[in-house]
Amino acid sequence: MLSAHSLSMTFPTGNGGLRAVDEVSFEVAPQEFVCILGPSGCGKTTILRLLAGLLVPTRGEVVFNGQPVRSPPHGVGIVFQDSNLMPWRTVLENIRLPLEIDGGGSPDPVGELVDLVGLSGFEDALPGELSGGMAQRVAIARALVQDPDVLLLDEPFGALDALTRERMRLELLRIWTLHRKTVVMVTHSINEAVFLADRVLVLSPRPAQLRLELAVDLPRPRAPEVMYTERFGELARAVRGAIK
Repeated sequence: MLSAHSLSMTFPTGNGGLRAVDEVSFEVAPQEFVCILGPSGCGKTTILRLLAGLLVPTRGEVVFNGQPVRSPPHGVGIVFQDSNLMPWRTVLENIRLPLEIDGGGSPDPVGELVDLVGLSGFEDALPGELSGGMAQRVAIARALVQDPDVLLLDEPFGALDALTRERMRLELLRIWTLHRKTVVMVTHSINEAVFLADRVLVLSPRPAQLRLELAVDLPRPRAPEVMYTERFGELARAVRGAIK
């Protein structure tokens, strides 16, 4: 469904250019959950923005449903670390925003999505009245409102406290189990990547190169207790060993 072919990205600078991504190739199958992991500043977010069509690669290409990606394609939703909600719009209005930009949609799935992300009763709340975790639930619902084939997540829980982050992992797995979207998620957390993903891609320090592609063979559905198993520890150590 989504693939990167020899993906490279160099940003122009006064010193001739900053090479962020260098010849990265991988594929993502329909309904697969893939996590991208690597040291801080290695180019993870750049790769996600290339997948989303928000950046055009210096070399190589991204292909989505058989078509080269040169601009944001229909069928891809994205969630950033900051929820980026409009402070003057209610929960319902923030979720509905992509439909309004697109000229409306029928049927309107917003009410169903409010229930899906566990925000029933907060439909008319403003972002300033929400916790960080609730705001990210709104951002996820907004990304899902146009029923995308692929969901791209850029450290969506990075700004949350540890307990809220753990709850949001479980919430994301619940939503993914119900809708089975194809997901590519950037994270700094080894445990989060192994717990959520079908496959973990580990990147080198900048410029990003693919250092490890690890299949996660833990059974689904997954409960937090799986993190205390021997197999989880083995997988986490393999990921840790690939990060230099």
